[in-house]
Amino acid sequence: MAEITGHTKTTCLIGKPTEHSLSPTMHNLSYQHLGIDAVYTCFDVEPENLAAVVEGFKGMEGLVGCNVTMPHKRAIIPLLDGISDSVELIDSVNVVEFKDGKAYGHNSDGIGFMTNLRAHGVEVEGATITLLGPGGAGSAIFAQAALDGVAKIHLFARAQGKSHKTAEEMIPRVVAKTGCEVILRDLEDEEALKTAIEDSSILINATNVGMGEGNTDTPIPTDLIRPGIVVADAIYFPRETQFLADARAKGNLAINGLGMLLYQAAVSEEIWFGAQMPVDLIEEKVFS
Repeated sequence: MAEITGHTKTTCLIGKPTEHSLSPTMHNLSYQHLGIDAVYTCFDVEPENLAAVVEGFKGMEGLVGCNVTMPHKRAIIPLLDGISDSVELIDSVNVVEFKDGKAYGHNSDGIGFMTNLRAHGVEVEGATITLLGPGGAGSAIFAQAALDGVAKIHLFARAQGKSHKTAEEMIPRVVAKTGCEVILRDLEDEEALKTAIEDSSILINATNVGMGEGNTDTPIPTDLIRPGIVVADAIYFPRETQFLADARAKGNLAINGLGMLLYQAAVSEEIWFGAQMPVDLIEEKVFS
């Protein structure tokens, strides 16, 4: 790490807990490589202290920005002076920029996912996609896909689940903002799922089905994955889920979630410093 001086800028992660995060490793390596005079660290912040922390951060000229993790991604919004279009749609913040005594909120999850698709040569503008699990990270992917010009989105969630409710609340905002056609159906409706996949050029899993080493579960029956459709997973552990392995076995392009993790981190550095994170280097050094 470069020498820390009185000129060194600070960036950080706030949440509770934060000690598991790989963000310090990724960003400090990036700063060193790019010659950015900054450090990245983590702070555990209790919910009752969030307002005081944000107000304090606004007054610290050397603090450029922070990432936000649970449980503060929604609670921080009323404390900010401005929010991006994606935050307006999904009601969740994971990047904050501090500038001139004010704080501005962004969400990089969806941007990271869509950037990863493009990095693999996938055309998203005007496309039709099927998205499994439009809650959590899926809600960010849903919103960003619409903002990026996807023409139609088929959403699938369990009818009584939290993701279904999240999607129901989001759809009117997304449609009003983007004009994207959005259809929400029950994940248990295999006939509707088959029809949607046949209509789509991209199939995305944003559920947690298949997460974890040795997990062979898949979010949908393998026979529903048609040849030729691009298949992407938000999961990055394992690198290849059974869902992706099944798609690859059919000759389909299969994209894992590691790129989403890397590119969403890169968005933070672009917002804070106008810098391009060396994504390939970070992947090699941190995840190889």
